[in-house]
Amino acid sequence: MNASGMRSLTELMKIFFRLGATAFGGPAAHIAMMEDEVVDRKKWLTRERFLDLVGATNLIPGPNSTEMAVHIGYIRAGIAGLIVSGLSFILPAAIITGILAWIYVDFGALPYAASFLFGIKPAVVSIVLVAVVRLGKTAAKDVPLTCIGAAAALATLAGINEVLVLFSGGAAGIVLHQLKKRDANKWSLWPPSLLIPLSKAEVAEAKLSAVASAAGAAAIAGISLWKLGLFFLKIGSVLYGSGYVLIAFLEGGLVKDYGWLTSQQLLDAVAVGQFTPGPVLSTATFVGYIIAGAPGAFIATAAIFLPSFIFVLILNPIIPRLRASRVMSAFLDAVNVSAVGLMASVVITLAGPALTDWRAAIIAAAAAFVGWQFKLNAAWLVTGGALMGWALLLI
Repeated sequence: MNASGMRSLTELMKIFFRLGATAFGGPAAHIAMMEDEVVDRKKWLTRERFLDLVGATNLIPGPNSTEMAVHIGYIRAGIAGLIVSGLSFILPAAIITGILAWIYVDFGALPYAASFLFGIKPAVVSIVLVAVVRLGKTAAKDVPLTCIGAAAALATLAGINEVLVLFSGGAAGIVLHQLKKRDANKWSLWPPSLLIPLSKAEVAEAKLSAVASAAGAAAIAGISLWKLGLFFLKIGSVLYGSGYVLIAFLEGGLVKDYGWLTSQQLLDAVAVGQFTPGPVLSTATFVGYIIAGAPGAFIATAAIFLPSFIFVLILNPIIPRLRASRVMSAFLDAVNVSAVGLMASVVITLAGPALTDWRAAIIAAAAAFVGWQFKLNAAWLVTGGALMGWALLLI
């Protein structure tokens, strides 16, 4: 590899390792931070191309933010970039979660961290909100697309499956494309100043294919690493995006079918995945360590993330070809604005638990103002929110 290629890999490693170590708040916040880095700061991608990737990741199983990291790495430096970006983003979360799992197994509990987390949640909501303004203005190109995005947000809030929402939005986009061909003057573009930014917050990884692990409910005395890896490989292959649906899958397999964990251990594992930085699916690291120590943590982590690398490797080269087709371009535009609508629904969902009192509201307002006005790196906003939360709780 030449010097330019090595520089690209080194840059990808630095960016995604830092994001993996500081990206709190789930996939919506992670994607917001990536958008800030690769679109606004590095100028590696246009906002439209970035949105195409967001839409594509929402249509395949796996953790959305990890797949976005893999997509960006592949575009920047080919297969080597795909591997480096993905591993760099996953590794910090896996290390942190593994350490917490060791503490948990040895001491039976985790350190109390409520004061630290108090300020992170409202900061994350603001980070996502600022990012959705940018993506919303790009995605909502005209009145019909804006309506599709709004409908997607409402449908998701009503509990409709996110993949169904995205494909329905894409189908609506194709229908609108055919209508436009009949009357090209019927739909006029909105002036940018009139666009309604649909509060962003990416599909925090949603719905799981209720095709759980029908692997049999036999009770086993010993747990083989092979069986553990196969279990998490299946999850990574069928799980569409949030830790909340992940709970149902893990509970059905690990607690009910296999009896590898108690319900309390599972809840503790999911909680760790939620409040540590990086991908929420690092919950697998915690579970793997509890079940089979360090080897189990490694196998579970590798197995749950492996399908994402394969899916992106297959999908990424196809996206530009889809964009070149007028019909598929209309489909992608509609999927993109539907994805922003999904993000909007996540922001609404996150705002309630995050903005619990006046102190949280102050943190959220400060983070939104600084993030929008000064374009401060999201990692600093998260750090500032944590410190403000700790300080305000002393009042």
